[in-house]
Amino acid sequence: MKIFAIADLHFDSKKEKPMNIFGDNWINHEEKIAENWREQVNEDDLVLIPGDISWATKLDEAIDDLQRIDELPGTKIIGKGNHDYWWSTSNKLDKLELKTIKFLKNNSYEFDGVVVCGTRGWDTMEEHSEETASNEKIYLRELNRLKISLESTVKNENVKIAMLHYPPFGSDGLPNEFFQILKVFRVDACIYGHLHGEEGHRNVREGLIDQISVHCVSSDYMDFKLKRIM
Repeated sequence: MKIFAIADLHFDSKKEKPMNIFGDNWINHEEKIAENWREQVNEDDLVLIPGDISWATKLDEAIDDLQRIDELPGTKIIGKGNHDYWWSTSNKLDKLELKTIKFLKNNSYEFDGVVVCGTRGWDTMEEHSEETASNEKIYLRELNRLKISLESTVKNENVKIAMLHYPPFGSDGLPNEFFQILKVFRVDACIYGHLHGEEGHRNVREGLIDQISVHCVSSDYMDFKLKRIM
């Protein structure tokens, strides 16, 4: 089994959100992703997708995009991104009966000696001008969700990969509280997305950091090609 990752697919079956407004490299980005996916991934491989899957705002509107991913090779684990407004309860997601997709939500999954955990996280790079009680509540909730996911792996001695949508770093480039939790639970690798364009890519941090192998897998950062993690 090979393990690949890619975030920020931003699929749009309704064709209402043309991504090329963010640059010409986004022209036909869905086709680029699907073509590279089929070239690299076999049916027995694992693909990790940490968020921003579809521009749909409701679950019934996201079905076409999810089915398109379902039909691509490999088993997929999908996490939530900040634009995944269609994301719903575990019960409703399970009722979709997608054959190759598993949703990461307060849980973890084990595959062939590897355990995958994680949550969406929170944007600690962005300077929020108005910190509200609501933001603080969401931030603490995401920290707790990461802990819940990781706690389900405590007795598991397999390799641990954490999926976050937001980078586990602050605006100063230093590891944030999410990263500290990954260290406590001895995670082996962490993947994240969210960072786009020249400005966003300047904030990318990768490599072995505090014994954790860190990868940015934003689709445009990787020229819309899947990255092999293991």
